[in-house]
Amino acid sequence: MFRVRHIFVSPGHNYFGHHGQPAGEHPLIEVAEVECVAGRGLRGDRFFDYKEQYKGQITFFAWEVLEAMARDLALPAVLPQATRRNVMTEGADLNRLVGCEFVLQGVRFAGVEECRPCSWMNRAFGDERAEHWLRGRGGLRACILTTGFLRRDIPAPA
Repeated sequence: MFRVRHIFVSPGHNYFGHHGQPAGEHPLIEVAEVECVAGRGLRGDRFFDYKEQYKGQITFFAWEVLEAMARDLALPAVLPQATRRNVMTEGADLNRLVGCEFVLQGVRFAGVEECRPCSWMNRAFGDERAEHWLRGRGGLRACILTTGFLRRDIPAPA
């Protein structure tokens, strides 16, 4: 079963457009729900209305990949926010959704491409092996086809 474990938005870019410069300091804010606006992105996120037909209106990352990375690289304190992805999922093979339309919580999406990891991931995770380890497992970039809300399925830890 495809579930939503975490949802994040950020008011600004920390890595995107910062090549050769220091990372930004915009927080990644966890929310219980987010409005997905068809063709525009997530209301309140840095990529909302970024540009027409933008292929990264929403990004997904698999919880299972985060757990495997933490285990394989011995990173016990890895936080989901380090991925800089919008939605942390559980129970879905995100790579299989590239080129496919899919529905999550009544909202329809088009899987566009893998979120290719870059060298910023090494910094975000505090480990020089992160970018290489994440190749082929960096998450999913998608377009939002119908407007609706995504809500966290799994309660946040107390």
